[in-house]
Amino acid sequence: MKIFPNQNIHLTYCTNIHPGEDWSQVFANLVQYIPSLKKKLSPHEPFGIGLRLADAASRELLEGNALEQFKLWLKQHDLYVFTLNGFPYGGFHSQVVKDKVYAPDWSKQERLDYTLRLTTILAELLPEDNNGSISTVPLSYKPWFEGNQVTRAQITTSATINIAQIVAQMVGIRAATKKVLHLDLEPEPDGLIENAAEVVNYFQKYLLPIGGSYLSKNLGIPQAEAEILLLEHVRVCYDTCHFAVEYEDPANVFGKFQSLGIQIGKIQISAALKAELPQDSRQRLLLKERLEAFAESTYLHQVIARYPDGKLQNYQDLGGALSFLEESTACEWRTHFHVPLFINDYQILRSTQDDIIKVFEILQNNEICNHLEIETYTWEVLPPEMKLDISASIQREYEWVLSNLQSPLSQQLVVSG
Repeated sequence: MKIFPNQNIHLTYCTNIHPGEDWSQVFANLVQYIPSLKKKLSPHEPFGIGLRLADAASRELLEGNALEQFKLWLKQHDLYVFTLNGFPYGGFHSQVVKDKVYAPDWSKQERLDYTLRLTTILAELLPEDNNGSISTVPLSYKPWFEGNQVTRAQITTSATINIAQIVAQMVGIRAATKKVLHLDLEPEPDGLIENAAEVVNYFQKYLLPIGGSYLSKNLGIPQAEAEILLLEHVRVCYDTCHFAVEYEDPANVFGKFQSLGIQIGKIQISAALKAELPQDSRQRLLLKERLEAFAESTYLHQVIARYPDGKLQNYQDLGGALSFLEESTACEWRTHFHVPLFINDYQILRSTQDDIIKVFEILQNNEICNHLEIETYTWEVLPPEMKLDISASIQREYEWVLSNLQSPLSQQLVVSG
């Protein structure tokens, strides 16, 4: 939904919250949750959807008249789709996901074909007065290529050529429909692109020269023009949880990207866990016990430790990291576990809610990005005492975001109760 009357900023939540890999399951979830949320949050204005489609759902939606029927349903309920989550390709709930979430990576034909389908779907669904975003994996997963720089470079090159093919499709869509779509790479801990410096390195070393060469040859345009198209159609999905886990200051990241022409295509609003490591051994043991409740078996929960001298150390998953906690000389741990936005204090643990507030403050005065997506996908795997009714939780997250963004809609929600 549009959250400021005079600005083209749209807010949604990502439907990866709900289990479902085929289109019938996805649509059933939309029917169950979206109309009631719209009635509570945006009764008189169109309500946006952040749609997550797995590979199976993307295929099925393009069969027969499924897409036309979906468009009709959207119109009937005053709904619209402006962003897709194209990160998880396959199963994402009620099974062990872990590093499989990165597969197939961007060097594989399956990832290319899947994203081409998503681009086709979004071009059909996107309203004419908006741009469309598709968030995706940060190329691949670093631990798969541990110590093998040659393979990493080869994978990155192959990934770049595949991404350039997506850009070519988006350029064609823009020429035919005037709709601007962009693919948004989503850095996260241990991704092949995981922080601001690696984003910059990728754009400068791979995307612009290699992707530019591909586009130049295939579209018959100069290299310089091809690079402009790449910067328009390949952007960054800034996940507030991921960048907080990397200890990156939002203002510094946004400034660095802006100076180099790298755009933020979508901001995913999510909070991570953080903890200052106490010196007292008993308090350290209590912290370990508290973190153990979050070391679940479905998703990767990468940990980055920060030392007093500023050095960072990565751990691939919380379960393995905990064996080092009692003896660690780090001063802080941050964990990639998406926790509810509206809770800051978790008994010894805290969230990175402050980083979200910083992003909101920047958005008040700068046109950084106009796609905002709430993305707390971990409701199923939260510790039992934190599990709440999913509909009420989604609504609370919207209300927290609107209040902290100082949107006029927040006042309407308070008045309406």
